[in-house]
Amino acid sequence: MITVVGTGTGAPVPADVLAGAALVVGGRRHLDAVRLPEGAERIVLGPLAPALERVAEYVGKELPVVVLASGDPGFFGIVRALAERFGAGLLDVRPGVSSVATAFARIGLPWDDAVVVSAHGRDLRTAVNVCRAHPKVAVLTGPGAGPAELGAALDDGRVLVVASALGDPERERVERVTPAEAAARDWGTAVSVVLCLDETRALGGLRTVAGVPAQPDRWALDESDFAHRDSMITKFEVRALALARLGPRLGDLVWDVGAGSGSVAVECARLGAAVVAVEKAPDGVERIRANARAHGVDVRVVHGSAPDALVELDDPDAVFVGGGGRELPAVVGACARRARRTVVVAMAALDRVPAARAALTSAGFACDGVLLQSSRLAPLPGDVTRLAATNPVFLLWGVRTPASSEGVAQ
Repeated sequence: MITVVGTGTGAPVPADVLAGAALVVGGRRHLDAVRLPEGAERIVLGPLAPALERVAEYVGKELPVVVLASGDPGFFGIVRALAERFGAGLLDVRPGVSSVATAFARIGLPWDDAVVVSAHGRDLRTAVNVCRAHPKVAVLTGPGAGPAELGAALDDGRVLVVASALGDPERERVERVTPAEAAARDWGTAVSVVLCLDETRALGGLRTVAGVPAQPDRWALDESDFAHRDSMITKFEVRALALARLGPRLGDLVWDVGAGSGSVAVECARLGAAVVAVEKAPDGVERIRANARAHGVDVRVVHGSAPDALVELDDPDAVFVGGGGRELPAVVGACARRARRTVVVAMAALDRVPAARAALTSAGFACDGVLLQSSRLAPLPGDVTRLAATNPVFLLWGVRTPASSEGVAQ
């Protein structure tokens, strides 16, 4: 049997668990905190593969193994690797309190509505985008993906709670800082977890399902659900297909370029993505912010003209380009060079289509498109109904091919 004990957040290791162990595996601080039985081998966890090989030798000889882990080892912990290698039936898991639960407890907040994301040994950008999109996030950190790196990537609209050495009566620290303050410090190696909060919404409401917020019950909302000027808004039929091709999801970053009313930006945010809306008209900027507030989502709005306004933005997973004009090929080309997955372009003018398509294909995208023409039911006097045609719109989309992924940050 492999006994896996969660410790490190204040829970002691039961003496009887260690008493008969032939092999004890764990982090250095966990091993240093316990008295090993005489004759037991000790392995300090570093690279996981060699440790698992040594565990396999003891299991093959039917000798008892104890693994010491932080907090709840079944929550982003070593239980997954052990179960995959040896089978869940061979594990006796004794969970402690997770660092996430402990950190939220320290600041007196519930966490059933928190999104938990691991940046330990993973790309930090996913954690950053989740923090941008959601009001309550717990980030499990790692080397090169700690509070400083997280703070450097975020705006000051969030508060970071940095919890270090949780459970250590002498070293534990829980500090509230701005992203800029976090970016300016060396936090060392004792950080347990970082909470990223929009404190105006951190308490949250009553939840039925824990974790990731529930998906909206509908999308491609009616134009009347958004403030807009003179019907200058992406119609819901077009928006439905655009959303299907963009595929916005938790952890993604989406640009809405030439955002207008921000209807596409808001819908992507409602589906869980982090969103940047780029708009050159001052009244449009305010309208986008108002629509985001009305729908309870976070959308970062950049006032400027593409492609120049795109230079300082982080690379997106997907881009929606609305509008037209002589700059359209340059804008589409700039977006295609940066997008990791897809670019969707909506146009009303037929003569813009070839240049936009060429901009996508020259960037190595596989390109497809459709002309959308729809007729909506409209009432007539006498309790009868007619069909009212909407303006036709060309929708192009480019999907990055494996060959064109070279040179795009992953």
